Amino acid sequence: MKFLRERILPGLRVAGHAGLEVAFPRWCVACGGLVEGGILEHLCEPCLQGVSFAVPPNCATCGWPFYGAVEGARRCPHCIELEPRFSQGRTGMLVRGVARVFVHELKYHQGLHLRGDVRALARRAPWLVEFVRGAVLVPVPLHPRRRWWRGFNQARVVAEALAAEAIENAKLKIENEKKEDGSTQVVELLARVRNTPTQTRLDRAQREKNVKGAFAVVAGAAVSPDARYVLVDDVFTTGATLNACAETLRKAGAKKVDVATLGHG
Repeated sequence: MKFLRERILPGLRVAGHAGLEVAFPRWCVACGGLVEGGILEHLCEPCLQGVSFAVPPNCATCGWPFYGAVEGARRCPHCIELEPRFSQGRTGMLVRGVARVFVHELKYHQGLHLRGDVRALARRAPWLVEFVRGAVLVPVPLHPRRRWWRGFNQARVVAEALAAEAIENAKLKIENEKKEDGSTQVVELLARVRNTPTQTRLDRAQREKNVKGAFAVVAGAAVSPDARYVLVDDVFTTGATLNACAETLRKAGAKKVDVATLGHG
């Protein structure tokens, strides 16, 4: 039944089979209940209310939200030991509770059927969408073996969702405020050249060692010193992977590198 819901039904829905929602109702990935109405297809409204969005003001490095008044440097405890090779970072939500279940469903359970909901969540984080507008979005790459096993790169799914929202917002601003268009595009500039072990149970130092030298610029790809690149991943944890990617882009000639993630773990 789970395979049917996750792999077959999403494709049939996209194909537009009439009456499918009646025959095969949508189930919430968090609570298992029926999804009726709402803005997400696979997360019910009560569970959506349990998502903690990373509303500004935020840590300028990773996007972690500050609560209350903010004075002085905007850097959170998560980033004290991080020496970022990127300039700024933003995130959409805190990966705990419902959000953690959602991200795990996307990442570990062949959750490509959630890509529409990823965009809907991005729409609920306008600060994140505005942050990436006009930039070249670079998904953190998977090693070919892991991508084959998973069937897709979840970072690419997040990047495409952010780009789509940014382009839509740009169109609205042009129409309503006569502002210039900031074209946003997704470009796979990086490749993972070493199949590193999962970082789930590693601490910061171990993560940094694990991803050292794991990335390279795709052969033949051009990196412009004038472009603004935003590295995109599903979750910001310690920043080790994003930092390694940023270092690779810097060495290739990029001058403006930021990061954006769907969530912060």
